Amino acid sequence: MGLRADMPLLARHEGEWAGEYRHLGRDGTLLDRHRVQMTCRIVGDAAYHQVNRYTWDDGRTEVHEFPGTYLGGGRCGFDTERLTGVFWEVDDSTIYLTWQYKGQPLRLYEMIVLSEDGRSRSRVWQWLEDGVCVRRTLIDERRVG
Repeated sequence: MGLRADMPLLARHEGEWAGEYRHLGRDGTLLDRHRVQMTCRIVGDAAYHQVNRYTWDDGRTEVHEFPGTYLGGGRCGFDTERLTGVFWEVDDSTIYLTWQYKGQPLRLYEMIVLSEDGRSRSRVWQWLEDGVCVRRTLIDERRVG
């Protein structure tokens, strides 16, 4: 088997996405908001590649690439200069990720839920430090390609 066969939900995420990130403090205060354009694709049968392009209202931009490797058993891993982590499918609509920013005492947990029609998805991150949630990120996206 391979990545597409073992992770059919991930394959349904392939394409172009647009949306918004809202970062909230522990008390729900808005800390940051920015737009995202994202490309998700499976390369061959053993690699995943994601490119996130962020834009803020003040004109700032950032681009980050996330190359992933199929680890077998329905899991993918990634290890970049900024972070390391793993993700897998929970059911036919939900992907779960856990990762850490290198050099920081934070662990992040993300749940991604794809709509039944595959045209939208919602994502939630929880940022934990010493087991305490210190921040949440809410992401709403729609398929644009």
